Amino acid sequence: MRSAAIVLFFLLLCGCAATHPHPPPVPPDAGNNNAASDSSLPEANAFQQGLTDFEQNHAGLAAASGADTPSGQFATPGESPAVSNPLTLDSAVEAAIANNPEVAAAKWDAAAASARKDRAAGQRLPDIGIAANYTHRLDRERVMPTRREGEPGAFSRSVASAEVVLSVPVYTGGRLSSEVQAAELLREEARRSHIRTRQALVFDVSSVFFQILAQRSVIESLELSEKALEEHLRQIDEWIASKKAAPVDRMRTEVRMAELRQDFVREKNLLSIQHRILANLMGLPGQAGRIDPVGDLEEKKPPDLPDFDFALKTAKQQRQDLRAARAAAEAQAKKVDAAKGARWPVISLEGAYGGRRAVGSVVGPGDDAGDTGRVGVAMEMPLFQGGAIDASIRENRAEYEAARQRMRALEHRITLEVDTASLDVQAASEQVRAGRTTVALARETLRIEQEKYAAGTAAVADVLDAQAALLDAEKTYYRAMAEFRTAAVRLHLAMGEL
Repeated sequence: MRSAAIVLFFLLLCGCAATHPHPPPVPPDAGNNNAASDSSLPEANAFQQGLTDFEQNHAGLAAASGADTPSGQFATPGESPAVSNPLTLDSAVEAAIANNPEVAAAKWDAAAASARKDRAAGQRLPDIGIAANYTHRLDRERVMPTRREGEPGAFSRSVASAEVVLSVPVYTGGRLSSEVQAAELLREEARRSHIRTRQALVFDVSSVFFQILAQRSVIESLELSEKALEEHLRQIDEWIASKKAAPVDRMRTEVRMAELRQDFVREKNLLSIQHRILANLMGLPGQAGRIDPVGDLEEKKPPDLPDFDFALKTAKQQRQDLRAARAAAEAQAKKVDAAKGARWPVISLEGAYGGRRAVGSVVGPGDDAGDTGRVGVAMEMPLFQGGAIDASIRENRAEYEAARQRMRALEHRITLEVDTASLDVQAASEQVRAGRTTVALARETLRIEQEKYAAGTAAVADVLDAQAALLDAEKTYYRAMAEFRTAAVRLHLAMGEL
């Protein structure tokens, strides 16, 4: 008896230790490792060591269980994925999909939904377990049940038993099948939400990438304008020396150069911000200064863009978020059926086989140990639960109606997004064509004003105004090209084709 009590005590301790939850994972900041790697901070070292231990344990558990888990869930502390330079748009998108935490979170959500589906399906299978107990009573009880009339028995206050128990659900009123179907639909919703998250990330990366290319062209125009003004300043000095220009012309040119340098600082700062945004989207916040995006804003062959009717029809067929919303509404309808099934009886086939034995002192000539077994059918029928079943049905029905309304709202939003994207593409295309013409005219105007100033028939203000007009035209043109490329990608995103 003492040995059995000690074994039971250790089993309880093991159970308490096994059910203690692990600490939640804390994703390491791969882009900013200064705080975590500072050797002068013992708390930081302990924190980083704790992350390493947790990730090693997590990896071991995943490998042992053979679970189908998303790849790239944790990065090694202190390390960041390498950036391939020069960075093309395809490379940036690939890096973003591999490292962006939002995509990783959506992938984990899909994995969790898949596990919930497997859990729901497992409820329809036989449940096999081991049941063991030890009881001590004030009065003696019969250790083994009688097998025949007049059989002597053995009686004891302390009895231990262990048996293998089998339970098979036979009828549940459709509750289990509805729960499985709902879980399958929710898994489909999570999978399509993951795809939509990736598509939205592709758009965000493309948009920032095009803005960076346009911003670089703007900065190049500023540099060329500064060089042109420096050359113009040297010519003014020569003309002042030969009495062909006044000193005020030099002062006006220097003021214009100072304004140009201030503009240059602002545009460089904007480019740095855009680099940081792109690095964050790629999941590499600490490598903004290392990425070197390259590409051509002006496509050699303009993309073939669909009309509104075709784009809207395609969107309603291919938008992953709309299909996810439909799956969520259908899953909620199955939950209504599952809630209704709680009104019906639950019938199960049950069986058990094991043994009993007396642990303490025994009174009587009968057996103090032996095998036991049973098999039977069990039914559980709810009669009164305080209105809990009706409330559950009303709750799930209301959530179903809410899911339907959200789906309708999404359909309306998709129509608006496709319409807006189509108009943006048309407007941006017109802006590109107008900008190309404006740049050509501004360059010709500057050339004419420079020749007139050299001939003494124009003021220096006319030349500076023409130079500023050319710079503004080039800025507008480059940004219009970026907006056109972004609008085209936005249209494909609205159609669900990214």
